[in-house]
Amino acid sequence: MNSLNDSFTIKKHRQTLHKIPEIGFDLPKTYNYIKSNLESYGYETYTYAETGIIAKKPGLHKESIAFRADMDALQLFEETQCDYTSTHPGSMHACGHDGHMAMVLGFAEYVSQIESLNESIVFLFQPAEEGPGGAVRMIEEGVLEAFHIKKIIGLHLYPNLEEGIFGITNGLMTAQDGDFDITIEGANAHGAEPHLGQDAILASAELIKNYQMITSKRVDPSIGSVLNVGTIHGGNQRNVISDHVSLSGTIRSFDVSTYHDLKNHMDQAHKAVEHLYGVKVHAYYNDLYPPVTNDKLLVNHTQKMLRDDEYRTLKPMMIADDFAYYQTHIPGMFVMLGTKNSALGYDYPLHSNRFNFDEKVLLKGVQFFDRLCKTLHVY
Repeated sequence: MNSLNDSFTIKKHRQTLHKIPEIGFDLPKTYNYIKSNLESYGYETYTYAETGIIAKKPGLHKESIAFRADMDALQLFEETQCDYTSTHPGSMHACGHDGHMAMVLGFAEYVSQIESLNESIVFLFQPAEEGPGGAVRMIEEGVLEAFHIKKIIGLHLYPNLEEGIFGITNGLMTAQDGDFDITIEGANAHGAEPHLGQDAILASAELIKNYQMITSKRVDPSIGSVLNVGTIHGGNQRNVISDHVSLSGTIRSFDVSTYHDLKNHMDQAHKAVEHLYGVKVHAYYNDLYPPVTNDKLLVNHTQKMLRDDEYRTLKPMMIADDFAYYQTHIPGMFVMLGTKNSALGYDYPLHSNRFNFDEKVLLKGVQFFDRLCKTLHVY
């Protein structure tokens, strides 16, 4: 990347990475591509969390600012019909991580040509954002201390914003999220003799109704929260009382204590259904990512840096990102970069198997990194 107006290299990075989507920590092709390009720019690379990669441009001060790119893809069959479609059937970059990597790679190449920095810059490529949370592994393996990272920046592509517009939230940006799996154990009986069984399907209907009562009646409506059942499976024959139903879903809240209250209310609902229907309810909760909460000083600098027509102030969103884990240790800022272009058909949501974008928007991201470094006097 010879200049901040050169989009050819970034486009090449994005399309190459889009062809080789990989899942979780198992990212050998992605890892090798990132590593070889960073080393071709003159960086020494370091491996963390199995397939995570770190490169650093030293400055006059050892304290550093990090720019994070998530690396993993989703388990989806791609339907974009683009020329650079996934060559790994059943895997797709449907959340923009290919673009995130391309932006940080492009920025790394640009920074490699800068003679002197006031503050060190770290390029942090992280696996397993989609699960089980690669940021935790990076932190546990000491990346923040080893590279003296004192603040961190994340940029995420976002099809709910017009192409090239930045979305910023000052403070709370995303929710605490978690998954749940519920098993209801009843007893079989012939459908003509329902009194001899314990109907797990009927119990599941009562339970789902009670779940909806939790968010509407049991928690403060001024605090955003979600309790959603996404799957339900049960029964074997039309004329048999079902002895087993399984449910799965998600819980989210902008307030961590409310998130845990939701689980407590669910447990109370489980006991009530057990008593009423004579079934057993088993619940498993998987607490996932904490809320992304942006550092107000970094956001203030960014808002002063951008023109009014370059950004929108976003309300907190129920989505989640493991970028939040970095923010529990150091100041950080997570910013959205709009990709919506309905005229070109780029308006499918994140995690859609038709999600796509025009690579020219990635150059805006690299320019954003450059402007922010100048604003913060990194160089």
